[in-house]
Amino acid sequence: MTLLAVERIKLFSTRSPWWCMLLALGLTAGITAVIAANWGDSPIPVIATVFTHSFGLYVIMVMAALAVTTEYRFGTIKSTFQAVPDRTSPMVAKAAVVVLLSALVGEASAFGSWGLSWLLADDTSQLALNTANDWRHVAGVGLVYGAGALLALGVGALVRQTAGAVSIILVFALVLESVVGFIPNIGDDIQKWMPFTVANKFVMGDPDLSALPEGAGPPTIGDLSPWGSLGYFAAIAVAVYVISLVVVKRRDA
Repeated sequence: MTLLAVERIKLFSTRSPWWCMLLALGLTAGITAVIAANWGDSPIPVIATVFTHSFGLYVIMVMAALAVTTEYRFGTIKSTFQAVPDRTSPMVAKAAVVVLLSALVGEASAFGSWGLSWLLADDTSQLALNTANDWRHVAGVGLVYGAGALLALGVGALVRQTAGAVSIILVFALVLESVVGFIPNIGDDIQKWMPFTVANKFVMGDPDLSALPEGAGPPTIGDLSPWGSLGYFAAIAVAVYVISLVVVKRRDA
């Protein structure tokens, strides 16, 4: 419990987490509000309220990476490892705090976006959370944010430099996963298994697009079920984080 309290204090004693949380909430809820206000006369479905969840996810992953790279930048990680020589315990405590916070921000952004859609859309007849899929579309955002934060924390611990860690996260998610689809013959097959593409399937699913305007909504992605997609993304996040723990224990701080 002491380590958890220490990591919580360290995280909230800097400005970057506060700005990242505000930006994540502002991007997702703000853009969703614009979408809902301009949806038109057709009923807005639940899935439309989480179209923008990826924007907040990337910001939260930057926050998670900063949680560890900032310590390396200012040398405070050395004091932590001197106080707790096994190194694993403080890293696990940091992960617990960052993942929980990220999941809460994800839930706040998702339900905030859903609530704004209720207020701003002309026809809210399809916005009720009546099915398990409806709840997954909204409440599932927090799970993806938590797994994404763990992945980013692992990348940050491996790279140790803020610019490098943030670049890897954003370039992979925003550029590489899109570009790989252009590889002849095998690009589409590879893209279906890219982690952020699969994570998006958990939130968005393979929905019935008949309720959406023509051309809107996500495509069908891969062969995994939505919950299988979450498991796949979480497994990658855990693997990267475990590798980072091994590396942190073996190299100099």
